[in-house]
Amino acid sequence: MQTIDKTNAPHYVWGDGCDNWVLTESPGLSVKQEYMPAGAREKSHFHYHVQQFFFILKGIAVFHVGDKKHTLNERQGILIKAGAKHYIANESNEPLEFLII
Repeated sequence: MQTIDKTNAPHYVWGDGCDNWVLTESPGLSVKQEYMPAGAREKSHFHYHVQQFFFILKGIAVFHVGDKKHTLNERQGILIKAGAKHYIANESNEPLEFLII
């Protein structure tokens, strides 16, 4: 058994300066930690078969799900169900860090 964190997890960069660390990835479970700089956002998309739970570690996240907007603070989470069109944005002036499960 090995402990894992951002220093030893597989890493990739996406979007405009956003980081992703894959903490675990298996057929039944995926846990990723992400970093978004101020002003960053992802493109609107959906997943056919995957639901995602986002948990905010640091900062304020804005989720656009369908035609609704949800603002989450630190230590808050949101479940995005399969098929729901969505994207996350960092509309603040501070970095955003969160988990995707």
